[in-house]
Amino acid sequence: MSRSPLLFPSLAIFVALLAFSLRQYSLRRQQQLLKLWNIEDLALYNGTYDDGSPILLGILGSVFDVTKGRSHYGPGGGYHHFAGRDASRAFVSGNFTGDGLTDSLHGLSSVEVKSVVDWRDFYNRSYIYAGKVVGRYYDSHGKPTKYLKGVEAKAARGSQLLEKQKKEEAKLPDCNSRWSQQEGGEVWCETGYPRLVQKPLEIALTGKMRRRCACFKEEELTQSGLELYQDCGYLSKVCPVN
Repeated sequence: MSRSPLLFPSLAIFVALLAFSLRQYSLRRQQQLLKLWNIEDLALYNGTYDDGSPILLGILGSVFDVTKGRSHYGPGGGYHHFAGRDASRAFVSGNFTGDGLTDSLHGLSSVEVKSVVDWRDFYNRSYIYAGKVVGRYYDSHGKPTKYLKGVEAKAARGSQLLEKQKKEEAKLPDCNSRWSQQEGGEVWCETGYPRLVQKPLEIALTGKMRRRCACFKEEELTQSGLELYQDCGYLSKVCPVN
């Protein structure tokens, strides 16, 4: 069976066009990765313009194309307040108005800063990276600033402290608990007696004092820092919680 003399030239042209398209895509992608945004330009990509423009979001100075989540990030979406800006702080503060929509993490604990870094990593995994915002986190050459390096170092400390807290808490078994609207709440221990105790490393982690319920053996009940639940007997295994 004879082959058409046009087959091989056509195939060669197709391969050449495909290679050219791939190179062009690679160049556009590289330009996108190197794109430096200022705050004013980024604000134009908040999804409110019906011109087919992408929806962009900034976090810790990194910009992501979240267009595929238009129902969430476009006008009327639950996350529209993040579109067209870097509102890093709001990812943990929950303040989506006025001064809350800022990229400053000043005053946040190491755990809160770690949470923002985790959000950035989520966007890196889930959406298209689209460049950097020049300002707090990247300079005019796209290099990380001292502020960004400080944020990442603080997040690393938060991660280490959380791991250490987990190990410390594992030494003391948690109380069981239940709650119902009719009967209220209660805590109890299968082995030992319920006591309120300061969560280890909590002040270093969050800057706040928080307690949890843990079960202690009878011979451990005299150690300092333990608090008996109100209306609960010294050796009661079940304690009401108001």
